Amino acid sequence: MPLTNSMEWMMNPRFEQQVSEDGPAAFLHPERIEAVNRLVSSMEGYVPTPLVNLPALAGFWGLGAIYVKDESKRFGLNAFKVLGGIHAVANVICRRLGVGMNDMTFQQLISEETREKLGDLLFVTATDGNHGRGIAWAARQLGQRAVVFMPKGSSARRLEMIQREGAEASITEMNYDDAVRHAREYAQAHDGIVVQDTAWEGYEEIPAWIMQGYAVMMEEISGQLKELGKLPPTHVFLQAGVGSFAGAIQGYLAAKWGEHRPQTVVVEPDQADCYFRTASIDDGMPHAVTGDMATIMAGLACGEPNLLGWKILRKYTRAFVSCADPLAARGMRILAAPMAGDPVVVSGESGAVGMGVLAEMMQQNTNGERLAKALQMNAESRILIISTEGDTDPDQYRRIVWEGAYPSQE
Repeated sequence: MPLTNSMEWMMNPRFEQQVSEDGPAAFLHPERIEAVNRLVSSMEGYVPTPLVNLPALAGFWGLGAIYVKDESKRFGLNAFKVLGGIHAVANVICRRLGVGMNDMTFQQLISEETREKLGDLLFVTATDGNHGRGIAWAARQLGQRAVVFMPKGSSARRLEMIQREGAEASITEMNYDDAVRHAREYAQAHDGIVVQDTAWEGYEEIPAWIMQGYAVMMEEISGQLKELGKLPPTHVFLQAGVGSFAGAIQGYLAAKWGEHRPQTVVVEPDQADCYFRTASIDDGMPHAVTGDMATIMAGLACGEPNLLGWKILRKYTRAFVSCADPLAARGMRILAAPMAGDPVVVSGESGAVGMGVLAEMMQQNTNGERLAKALQMNAESRILIISTEGDTDPDQYRRIVWEGAYPSQE
């Protein structure tokens, strides 16, 4: 049965087609990201994550192509977040050593000599799971400590995975944004370094490093499409929590292709849709969502926009979507049970929501179909979806995919 009336959308009232060289996306220019990619690709075990082609599904829906970037294969961590974490932590270490990133290989960063020069460092962060695991993994690789705070309702399995990386981690009684504030206070009291993937006034450098790390995904995608002899996407679906991931990819697209970039759709859960609400209010200021923000899309349950991401998305994103949990569940099932000939993609709640929204857009006589028409999606359209996580909570993944449930966080 079609999931009608399960999403709201609006075209961006502040959309700008032109991109200035010194605009908010300048730090995500491909030339800058090439340097980040050199660091990431020098790491042991690095391989670009798969770019999956779904030709049967594209034909069924009357589209030119559908590509899914599968981030469940990233360094065995089941999510993309480590890209930002390792780049930020590496920059912090180079800053402490007084050397440039281009002067250090990853092997030098993790060497005992570097460890002795640095002494003990403490990295502190708040997370729903994936970011915290990435920071914990990066700190362990570099022989340093990490403390991770998780918001209430976080998965016990995700907590366990962070602890397995050697971090001190706990689930708090706070929502995500309050957990971020708690992490800041803890770091100040314990001489720690906050490594957070959201920016606020006076705290933008580390979030910018994290976003540059995330943009490596688009660098990989560009190379993979070129190797396959395929054209760039015409439409890109981007999930927004705080907006670091969406802002990073949007910024890369704007800096690389300028006015010829793909059209982008930013997707959020309706319980944590701070970008959709900000666009709706349209007073030029970011607006927060408060409260528990109960949604199965744990990675997107963030109420306060990242200032860096917001500056990029408010200019260059074409449309904003606020959607209910059933659409994320639907996207998970579509990817888990593909059409004949298409490969399976194991995608978690936050990873599959773009596919769920696309599915709704392909339904006739729905609000989603009206968005598809507004974006001029047709047989020539090439769709890119980034599945940002795998089954990071396997028990919930099975409940959703096998049993058709989509319970909100308690």
